[in-house]
Amino acid sequence: MEWNHSAAYLFGGVFLTNSIPHFVSGVMGRPFQSPFAKPPGQGLSSSTVNVLWGFFNLVVGYVLICRVGSFSLRATDHVVSLGLGILLMSMIMARSFGRFHGGNSPGNS
Repeated sequence: MEWNHSAAYLFGGVFLTNSIPHFVSGVMGRPFQSPFAKPPGQGLSSSTVNVLWGFFNLVVGYVLICRVGSFSLRATDHVVSLGLGILLMSMIMARSFGRFHGGNSPGNS
């Protein structure tokens, strides 16, 4: 596999993972942190903004995974790249959003 395909699958995992909390919060009608809030990433954006931001992330993730190279679930190196992107973004989001929603407090392990 070419290195740029690996990078595309890694970042595809990042974008797909980032789409989940924004899209779900938006569909549930709840405000959530986004890059468009004030201050960026800390303030709350409307549910509509979060649906749009989540959908944008989903589209970018799709393009990076399905339109770059020929991603295969049977190719271990493809799945590892995607999985690392998912894990990396999941850990970053857990730490970032945990500050605002109580997920980083000592009693919540």
